[in-house]
Amino acid sequence: MIFEQGHLYHIFNQGNNRQRIFFSRENYLFFLDKVKKHVLPYADILAWCLMPNHFHFMVYINHLDLPLVDRSLKAHSSSATSSPAWTNTSSKSHLPQVTQGLTSSQTLSSEKKQPLNYSIGVMLRSYTRAINLQENRSGTLFRQQTKANCLTRVDKISKVWYQSQGVTQINIDYPDHQYPNICFNYINLNPVKDKLVKRCEDWEFSSYPDIIGLRKGKLISRERIAAFGLKLI
Repeated sequence: MIFEQGHLYHIFNQGNNRQRIFFSRENYLFFLDKVKKHVLPYADILAWCLMPNHFHFMVYINHLDLPLVDRSLKAHSSSATSSPAWTNTSSKSHLPQVTQGLTSSQTLSSEKKQPLNYSIGVMLRSYTRAINLQENRSGTLFRQQTKANCLTRVDKISKVWYQSQGVTQINIDYPDHQYPNICFNYINLNPVKDKLVKRCEDWEFSSYPDIIGLRKGKLISRERIAAFGLKLI
C-alpha cells in the first residue's frame, strides 16, 4: 500500500480464498479495537463496514508514519474508557490476547517511525493469530495484499461496478470531488447490497447507524465527513 498525506483512501481486504474472517460478535468488536489502535492514530475514518469475509474503510491520511512512543500514547489515550471506539455500549472481547511478537531485528525504537502500512500489517497479523487460536486453525486468514485505492486522485476510469477477487469494487468516471461520495455510499450500503440485511441500520458493524444518528459511534470523524460534503443517497 502506498499512501499520500492529505488524501482519501478506500482500504479493503477479504479472507484468503474468500473464507470467513469474523465468526462471532466478539470477533468484530476485537477487530474494531485493533483498528482504533493501529489505524486511528494515523487517519480519520469517514466510513467503515465489516462483513463476514471482508472489510472496508474510508480514511483520510493525517500522518504517513508516527514515532512509536507518540503512537502508543495516542492509542492509550483513545482507549482510556471501557467502551469500544465505535459505540457507547461496553463490551469485552473474549478473543485471546496475542502480543505482536516482533523479533529483535523487527523491533523499532521509540525514536524511529512506524509507517501506516506497517501498522495495518501488524494489526492483521495479530488478529490472524488470535483467530487461529480461537478456531484451532493455522495459516493465513486474509489475502496477502490489502488494497488501498486513492479516492482523491481519480483519472480516466469508466462508470461501472465490477467484481475483483470476490469483492465488488467501484469504477466510475466522475470528477474527483464526487468520487469519494460514491465510495462513501458503497461502503455504508454494502450490507444491503450483499443481502445480509434488508435495511442498512440493521447491520451493527458499519458506520451507517452512526452517520444517520441512531448510534453515537466514536470511530468516525463527523467533521471530516462534513468537510468533504459526503452524504448518504
